[in-house]
Amino acid sequence: MNYLNDFFIRLDHMVKADPRFKEEAYLFVMASIGRALRGLDKPRHIAGSELLAAIREEAEDQFGPMASPVLHHWGVKNSLDFGVIVFNMVREGLLSKANNDQLEDFKDSVFFENLFNQDSGYQLSEDQDVLKNVLKKQSIMEQ
Repeated sequence: MNYLNDFFIRLDHMVKADPRFKEEAYLFVMASIGRALRGLDKPRHIAGSELLAAIREEAEDQFGPMASPVLHHWGVKNSLDFGVIVFNMVREGLLSKANNDQLEDFKDSVFFENLFNQDSGYQLSEDQDVLKNVLKKQSIMEQ
C-alpha cells in the first residue's frame, strides 16, 4: 500500500471515530503543517502555538474574510479543536508528538476574533467596497 492510500484510509478512520470534524479540517491542518515547516531553516518539531500561527496564515490566505465560517463548517469551533485534530492524527500514527506536547498548547481564547483582522492586508475590490458602503447606509437608516 502506498503512503497516500494509507493516509486516506487513516483519515477516513479518524473522521468516523470523531465525526465532529470533516475531512477537510484534517487536510487543512496538514497544509498548515506544511506552511509551518516551509518557514523553518531546517525541519524540527513544531509547537502548538507555532502551528496555530501557521493555521491563521493559511486560513487568511485561502479563505480571506470567509475563514471563520469555513472552519466552523468543518466543525472547528475554537483553537483547541485544532489540538484535538492534531492529537487524533498522532493517535492514528500520521503525526508524532514530543513528550511535553499537550492539548492546552492550542489554547488561544481570541483565535477566531483575530483570525481575520485589518492587519492582514486583504482588500475589498472597488465593487465590494461600494456594496459595503451601501449596506452601512441602509443600516444607519433603519435605526
